[in-house]
Amino acid sequence: MTISREQRCSHCATRNRIALARLNDNPTCGKCAQHVFPDSPVATTDSSFRGEVEQSAIPVLVDFWAPWCGPCRAMEPSLDALARSGSGRFKVAKVNVEENQALASRFQIRSIPALKLWRDGELLGELTGAVPAQAIEQFLKQHGV
Repeated sequence: MTISREQRCSHCATRNRIALARLNDNPTCGKCAQHVFPDSPVATTDSSFRGEVEQSAIPVLVDFWAPWCGPCRAMEPSLDALARSGSGRFKVAKVNVEENQALASRFQIRSIPALKLWRDGELLGELTGAVPAQAIEQFLKQHGV
């Protein structure tokens, strides 16, 4: 008996069943043939947060940000690089707090940028403020990602 987990494709939203033993193999979607797990940050909204983050088969680093925030924009290249290097192991999601105020309120976002890490629907930890890429990588390692 193969134990599997359902995961929506980040490109076409098709549900894919993925064997747990193959989660780290960067599986492809049965419908669109793209990688199920993205290699770039995924825009996440109030309505897509549950599926993209809380029900994700792999850990998710969520960046709560706003377009007018200089430190948030300064972190974009680091987060893009992390998304590429972590593809298949973890994913990066971005929540625009101006457009998704319900999430900002739910997670008590008081200052941005704010990074929060989830695994299996559980919040593992958070970093607040503009931090260098090395600090983010250390944060991920600290939590076994």
